[in-house]
Amino acid sequence: MELLKIDCLGKPLRLEGSLAGWQQLFWGDNLVSVIQASPNNEGLKSHTFELSTQDPALVTDGEPVPLQTIKITLETDLQWQPFIIDYRLLQDDEVITTGQRTAKDIERQTPTTPIPEKRQFSVVGLASLGFKLLKSAKVIKVLLAGASVAAYSWLFSFQFALALIACLVFHEYGHIRAMKYFGMKTKGIYLIPFMGGLALSDEKINTRWQDVVISIMGPTFGLLMSIASLVAYWVTGNIFFAGLATFNALLNLFNLLPILPLDGGHILKSISFSMNSMMGLVACILGAAVGVYISYSLGLALLGFLLLIGSAEIVFEWKTRHQSHLLPLDRYGQIFSAVWYFLTVGALIGIIWYFAASGDEMLALPLEILKS
Repeated sequence: MELLKIDCLGKPLRLEGSLAGWQQLFWGDNLVSVIQASPNNEGLKSHTFELSTQDPALVTDGEPVPLQTIKITLETDLQWQPFIIDYRLLQDDEVITTGQRTAKDIERQTPTTPIPEKRQFSVVGLASLGFKLLKSAKVIKVLLAGASVAAYSWLFSFQFALALIACLVFHEYGHIRAMKYFGMKTKGIYLIPFMGGLALSDEKINTRWQDVVISIMGPTFGLLMSIASLVAYWVTGNIFFAGLATFNALLNLFNLLPILPLDGGHILKSISFSMNSMMGLVACILGAAVGVYISYSLGLALLGFLLLIGSAEIVFEWKTRHQSHLLPLDRYGQIFSAVWYFLTVGALIGIIWYFAASGDEMLALPLEILKS
């Protein structure tokens, strides 16, 4: 991940690093210093390199322009959780720049991307370009939305299809709002028949906190929609709102399963991959075991099974966490994210359970699905 980017003699000086302990320093596009991976991934680090430059003040008529060697040193003091990096830049042992960066700065930065290589003409490249242009066209959004309405109308009814589309859009709007909160440019919402929707952005995230917030805001908005439908049902007594509340709760609950690429997979992966000790992994495994046990105790067999599969996948990938470019959550962020996740899951299950107890066979269907 990009830890630091400052100006140095008219070119950007960029420091990249990871939890594995390695660091690379670039001056412009040139790699000028490397620190190899090691268990000692925090604390004081120093990068030193030399530059040769012409000194205009030493130019004399008819004589070669002499070269001047400049020694550049970048000293950093890095702490990962919570992320803080203090730095100072020295030129010939004289301090010229000092500063500090935190997780907020990492969230707002636009990472440097490599210059793409020029490619020769190919049919595959042309097709790829055509697909990108097609995907960006507004007419595609309209066609996909129409196809989704037709598909859900065929399964249920036209009125319920429109309500379900509204739930999907509201869920994806939660993702969009989170992206905009972090200053990311969005491409809008795409509805996909029988699969739900997608909220797209052209920009990449830089931190695990961004991953958690963007992922969980969709189900959180979905929970708000179910609560609003529940209140509408209490006020009007219309069974339509009851069905909307419980099926929307089921839809968002499945999105919170710890399976990638679902929202829950991103959330729990970011939490567990931010745990930098074996005790953290043990706590994650115990939490997943308790969740599976509670699910089976409540008779939610399908939920427990999928929770077990998703948690096992995350545990098996835990050793690769240091290879990620995402800044990890600090201890507060891990606890806050876990509480937010489990409260949302619990609230959605509570809504499903509430309507299942009404005795209506259709309203009990979401709970029966979870028990299957």
